[in-house]
Amino acid sequence: MLHPSYSDLMAVVNSEVEDGEAPVVNSRYSIVLATAKRARQLISGSEPLTITRDKKPLAVAIDELYKGELKITSKDDDEDSETGEQDS
Repeated sequence: MLHPSYSDLMAVVNSEVEDGEAPVVNSRYSIVLATAKRARQLISGSEPLTITRDKKPLAVAIDELYKGELKITSKDDDEDSETGEQDS
């Protein structure tokens, strides 16, 4: 997908949340923060998690998030486990 909407990205991120639990992402702001942080990591030399024909770091970060390769966790979850997942 070339340009997923914010609602599509939020649906992908929150797809693993069970009924009754709080969603991982509540706003567009969380999506923007997560993709910007990942784009900075890519600029710093991190390897992309997906293969894409676009070389722009922000586009790669959005693609990773949309394909489910990039996970957003809260800071509390990140402190509890060191699985390498991204936090918001």
